[in-house]
Amino acid sequence: MSLPQLSAVTELFKPITWFPPMWAFACGVVASGVPMDGKWLLALIGVALAGPFVCATSQAVNDWFDRHVDAINEPQRPIPSGRMPGRWGLYIAVIWTLVSLAVASLLGPWGFGAAVLGLLLAWAYSAPPLRLKENGWWGNAACGISYEGIAWTTGAAVMAGGQMPEPRSLWLALLYSVGTHGIMTLNDFKAVAGDRAMGVRSLPVQLGEQRAARVACWFMVLPQLLVILLLFAWGQAGRALAVAVLLAVQVLMMDYFLTRVSQRALWYSGFGVPFFVAGMMVSAFALRALVQAGA
Repeated sequence: MSLPQLSAVTELFKPITWFPPMWAFACGVVASGVPMDGKWLLALIGVALAGPFVCATSQAVNDWFDRHVDAINEPQRPIPSGRMPGRWGLYIAVIWTLVSLAVASLLGPWGFGAAVLGLLLAWAYSAPPLRLKENGWWGNAACGISYEGIAWTTGAAVMAGGQMPEPRSLWLALLYSVGTHGIMTLNDFKAVAGDRAMGVRSLPVQLGEQRAARVACWFMVLPQLLVILLLFAWGQAGRALAVAVLLAVQVLMMDYFLTRVSQRALWYSGFGVPFFVAGMMVSAFALRALVQAGA
């Protein structure tokens, strides 16, 4: 059996997708309020676990079980193009699952447990019999929880020595997880034809592209509004205003996106979503200030 080229393996892992969970883990680290003295290595292992390990595994699993859909939507991908020969896509997904668990064991019970949950969701998202991605409501929720909520909560817990993060951190993690549901919908616009053909009920397929785009925008906007209100309630008015400005920019860009949804979904993912994730870090620093002040 021929071996896949390293370039095909790298493409299978999709490094560009690693940023959201890595960023969320870093937000959790910041929100914990724990000084970094002596904990840099722990934080770096956690960031790597979130991205090049767990997220990369999820991409490999997804590409293997989506190979028939990708043959219609994106035939240039490693598996449908033949650059990932035989069943190597599946083998790599299994191997990287085990490697991820080994790395997670370095982070103690919280880190290991979070990795197990994230990997279970990764397989449930793409693999039968659950294959959550066949329904956009469930699949996008699984991604939001994995990419943002689990990663943020794990970062906070690991830095706190394995203790449960404080409720304010959990609220922020939950709200940004909900917001990510909308971000995940943006990724579905490029695959509408193949999803329809293969019976994948993404939100653009279920609702139509225009309605799905509006739903995605509301999913992104409403949680950020609640974050702004919480930051004001917690006495962090300056950072609340900063998140409000970031949200206002997103709303202006959404208005442009909604005029030509299918053509501009990728554009909004590239230029609008960074303002969303910037607000995550602003919120994390707001909580860090509160924790360190004992408030």
